[in-house]
Amino acid sequence: MEEEKYGFVHDSEVEEVILRFERMRKNKETCYFDVIEFETIIDYYLEGNNPVHAYEATSLACELHPNSVPILIRKARVLLEKGKATEALAIARRLENIEPGNCDIYLCKATALAMLGDISGSRRVFDLALETDTEEEETILFSIISVLQNLNYYEETIPYLHRLAELEADFPAHLYDLAYAYDKKGDHKSSIEYYNMYLDEDPFSDSAWYNLGIIYNKTGEYGKSIEAYDYALALNPENTFALFNKANILSNLEKYNEAMDVYRQFVEEEPDSMEGLTYLAECYDKTGDEAMARKYYTEAIDITPDFPEPWYGLGLLSLSRNRPAESITPLQKALELDPENPDFWFSLGKAYIMLGNIKEAVKCWAETLSHDGYYDEAWIEIGIVVMMTGKYRSAIRLLTKAARVSGELPGTYFLLASSYLHTGNLTEAARNLIKAIRLDHDVLEEYAVLLPEEKLTNAMKRLFRKTN
Repeated sequence: MEEEKYGFVHDSEVEEVILRFERMRKNKETCYFDVIEFETIIDYYLEGNNPVHAYEATSLACELHPNSVPILIRKARVLLEKGKATEALAIARRLENIEPGNCDIYLCKATALAMLGDISGSRRVFDLALETDTEEEETILFSIISVLQNLNYYEETIPYLHRLAELEADFPAHLYDLAYAYDKKGDHKSSIEYYNMYLDEDPFSDSAWYNLGIIYNKTGEYGKSIEAYDYALALNPENTFALFNKANILSNLEKYNEAMDVYRQFVEEEPDSMEGLTYLAECYDKTGDEAMARKYYTEAIDITPDFPEPWYGLGLLSLSRNRPAESITPLQKALELDPENPDFWFSLGKAYIMLGNIKEAVKCWAETLSHDGYYDEAWIEIGIVVMMTGKYRSAIRLLTKAARVSGELPGTYFLLASSYLHTGNLTEAARNLIKAIRLDHDVLEEYAVLLPEEKLTNAMKRLFRKTN
C-alpha cells in the first residue's frame, strides 16, 4: 500500500526521528521533517494508540506539507481515531479525486462511512479497495475485518472472513472469528460448525470450548453445553465464568444438588459474587434446606445490600412456607431497590392475599400488570378475587376501560369473559372469550379456573376442546 512506496524504514531510523520530534515538543523548538519522516512519526503514534500526539504531528505536517496525499491520508486516519468520521470522509472524498485508485483512500472512506452508519456504502467502497490492490488482498481483508469488528458489524465481516480463511488456510484463528461472527448473527448452527472446525485445529483452546458451551446452551443442547464447559475448565480451572454457566444450566434443569456443588466451587473462587451466593441459596431453597438458603441470601445481602434478588429470595423463602407476614419486609425491600419488577409486585400481592388483605393484594397485582400486561398469573389472581367477592359488574366496568387504555391484552378479555359468564350475559362472554383465545390460545388452560364448566355453553365447550 501507499506507505510502502518509500521503502522500509529501519528501527534505528524510526527511533532517531521520534526522539527528534519528542525533543522538539519538549523544548518547544521549530524543526523541519520531510514527508517520509512525518509518515513515520504519525504511524508510530497511531500504532502506539496515542491519538493526541498523532494529531499534533499531523497538524504540523499539514502546515509544512499541505498538499501531500500521504500526509492527508494520515490526517484522515487520525480523525477516524478521534471519532471525527464526517471530517475524515470529507478528506477522503477530496483525495479520491486527486489520486483515484488509491487503496488507502478507499479504506479511510469506507471506515468513515461505516462509522456514520452507512454500512452498505461502506461495503461498496471496501470492495473497491480490494479490487484496486489485488497483491495485498490479505492485508486489506484484515483491515476491513478489523474495522467492522470494532464497530460491531459482525455479520458484515462474514464474507470477508470466508475470503481470508481461503487465502490463509493455515491460520485457524479465522475459523474462530467466523464462529464468533455467526453467533452474533444468530446463526448458531454455523457458529457451532466453525467452533468445532477451529477446535479440530486447536483442541486446547479453553476460550473456544467456553464459547461453544454458550452456543450449545442457546440451542438447548444442555448436555453438550456442560461437556464443553467441562473441557474449558479442564484446560483452564480458573475460568469461573464456565463454572457459573455450568451451574446455571444444572439449576435450570432442576438438578439442584449437582448445581450446588458447582456453585460452591464458584463462590470459593469468587467469594464476593452476590449472584453466585444468591443462586446457591435458591438451590438450597429448592432442596428444602431453609437454614442454608437463608445463610447464603444473608451473605449476598451483606456483600451488596442494594442488590434486590437476595431480598426477594428471602421473601419467597418465607412465603413458600406459609409465613406471609414474615415475607412482607424483604419483598418490600426488593421493590424499593427495583420498583418496576413485576415478579416482586406479584409475590407481594400473594403475601397480602394470604393475610386476607384483598385491597393491598389487588393493588400489587395491578402494579404487576402495569409493568407487564401479559403476566397471566396476575390476571388470574385478580379474576379469582372478583369471583370471591362477586363484584362482577364493577370488574366489567374497570376491565372495559382497561381494554381501551392498554390495548389488546389476552388477560383483559379472559377476565371480561369470566365476569360476563357469571352475570349471565352469555353473548358478551362468548365474544370476549373468542377474542382472548385469538390473542393467545396457549394460556386457555391456565384461565380455565375462571370459567367454571357448569356455566359454559355447548359452543364454549366445543371451543375449549378445539383449542386444546
